[in-house]
Amino acid sequence: MSPGDPRKERARAVADFAAELRALRASAGTPPFREMAAHSRAISHTTLHEAAQGHRLPSWSTTVEFAKACGIDPEDLRERWEAANRVVRGAAQAAPPGDEDAVLSPAPDGARRRYAVLGTLVAAAVAATVLGTTVLTGTAGNGAARPPDARAERRITSADCPVRQGNPPPAPPRHRGDRATFVNDLTLPDCTHVPRGGTVTKVWRFKNTGSVGWYGYSLHRIDLPQRRDQCQTIVDVPVPDTPPGRLVDVRAQVTAPPVPGFCFVRFKMLDGTGEVAFPGNRPVNFQLIVD
Repeated sequence: MSPGDPRKERARAVADFAAELRALRASAGTPPFREMAAHSRAISHTTLHEAAQGHRLPSWSTTVEFAKACGIDPEDLRERWEAANRVVRGAAQAAPPGDEDAVLSPAPDGARRRYAVLGTLVAAAVAATVLGTTVLTGTAGNGAARPPDARAERRITSADCPVRQGNPPPAPPRHRGDRATFVNDLTLPDCTHVPRGGTVTKVWRFKNTGSVGWYGYSLHRIDLPQRRDQCQTIVDVPVPDTPPGRLVDVRAQVTAPPVPGFCFVRFKMLDGTGEVAFPGNRPVNFQLIVD
């Protein structure tokens, strides 16, 4: 890369901000990331760990939780985060079409394998609907089912709500005896209308129907990064610790975009090590019509 290359500037900005976060954590006594996540109660330890690695710039919401877990005012980091974010956005705008290296840094081997698995599962699960976490312009209404080819030729809109997902290829759970059963949506059923710019809370109910306890599990938002015209959430939604046989309610705060559209947002459950817990299960999702 030549001097002044946006990719080089982006990498330096991301690395410098990650160094700030590591120094902040060190000043707080280097608490374990699991302890920080427990203090936050709004973000997983895997997301906090990744924020300090310098592979990509963490979102502002992740930065807020990182700062709070270290006992400082998040506003103390806002100016530095915004400066780094401007560099990252500038690199994205300067990137040639299809040049993802300009906006994404390489992930470590473990993370690269994990996201490759997630990508494969997502592609198989939603081939007949849409690839990517999507907010799309459209009007409300009930759409009739269309063949996959017809969907691929146009952008999905709120007229398609509810979007039906296909099943991923059969696969065993990561841990023998682990099993999750989706019970129902406690809030925001499919096709709920929400105001643009509004903040709402999505609640899913699951049951641990296996023999393995869920400790440190999370719902990981797939197909990142999030764009401004999408519904915003934290990347990793914590799953409260759940022994076998128990019900659990998982809550995610959702901020609607400032423009009308359709939010179709999906998550996969990860175990305490950040690996996909149930690769053979469909992603859980929410589908909101933004007015």
